[in-house]
Amino acid sequence: MRLAMKRAGGVLRRAFLFLAILGPGLITASADNDAPGIATYSMAGSTFGYKFLWILVWITVGEAVVQEMAARMGAVTGKGLTDLIRERFGVRLTLLVCLGLLVANSGTTTAQFAGIASGGELFGVPRYVAVPIAALGVWLLVTRGSYQRVEKVLLGLSLYAVAYVASAILARPPWGQVLERAVVPTFQLETSYVLAVLATVGTTITPWAAVYMQASVADKGVTIDSYSNTRLDVVVGSVVGNLVSGFIIIATAATLFVHGIRVETAEQAAMALEPVAGPWAKTLFGVGLLGASLLAAAVLPLATTYALCEVFGWERGIDRSPQEAPAFYGLYTAQIVIGALIVMVPGLPLFPLMWLSQVANAVLLPLILILMLRLANNRRIMRGWRNGRASNALVAVLTVLVTIATGALFVAS
Repeated sequence: MRLAMKRAGGVLRRAFLFLAILGPGLITASADNDAPGIATYSMAGSTFGYKFLWILVWITVGEAVVQEMAARMGAVTGKGLTDLIRERFGVRLTLLVCLGLLVANSGTTTAQFAGIASGGELFGVPRYVAVPIAALGVWLLVTRGSYQRVEKVLLGLSLYAVAYVASAILARPPWGQVLERAVVPTFQLETSYVLAVLATVGTTITPWAAVYMQASVADKGVTIDSYSNTRLDVVVGSVVGNLVSGFIIIATAATLFVHGIRVETAEQAAMALEPVAGPWAKTLFGVGLLGASLLAAAVLPLATTYALCEVFGWERGIDRSPQEAPAFYGLYTAQIVIGALIVMVPGLPLFPLMWLSQVANAVLLPLILILMLRLANNRRIMRGWRNGRASNALVAVLTVLVTIATGALFVAS
């Protein structure tokens, strides 16, 4: 009996230790499954069935390597990504990168509030009520909290993932076929398929995620001595985040694709699920959309704000007061206000904005990856913590593949 209790106590201690180290990795990966991401995965599942699952498997590996590289640079240098780019490559290139991030992230931030509006309307709450309340809540969380408090709330919001797992289980998919599609690659040289692949890559491995990851690790004060915990957080976050993405594809493929129902938004997916899989499927999908959109609405503006403050040398960080970092909080507030106001414009088509913001991320991604590779292999910057050969090879292959896919998109168009 004592031995059993001792073992149970050991398991609980390891579980609490594991939960204690979760942070930037899980938050970043969970925020990747935002409103545009859910729309992208819903479209992929309803249009192509389970054919996209194998792509997610390989994207998971790529995302883990890229995010680990960003986190390691943050722990070694104590600086953000755009800060290092400015120091190593100059102001002009850094401004170009920041302009790309600003354009892509502004569209994606607006898309988060569109997701909040859609999620609220699924439960009978008008967007003119849901969006202002959400915007105020997100703004108060970040501008009035410490890093530790903000991180705990964001980790709590990450629990939205449970809704999509349950939604996929309710759909009762053919799990044998699901497993087969996850390991056997298939590809179609069609504009719609290539665009969907690009959007999937763009919503999973994002430039903003690398920027946020490195900045948050530096902001949290992680050092290379305690980096092993952060590395585990990054890997676990990437796996969990993409498992959720897979469950979204499975849920829509098992219910909508098999009935020839194609959707282009997460709201359409939730509505279409109800007659096929029942009201609980719609409710779970809607809850997931709200949770994911709230999480990303807090994180996306932070990534942009970190990047711009690093470039211009302005004080930054959630632990600093508005008086200490006025530019940081001013930029964050502006993005929240603008994104929320755009969504409340009557009759504005938001789906093209969501979709194109993901494609913009994929187009910007190769440049970010090349710069990260050069920084992570710089002996002066990284000292004994430079990239290994395997990491270099994986990121190089990912960069080439994304570049080819982008080129194929323009050729096919």
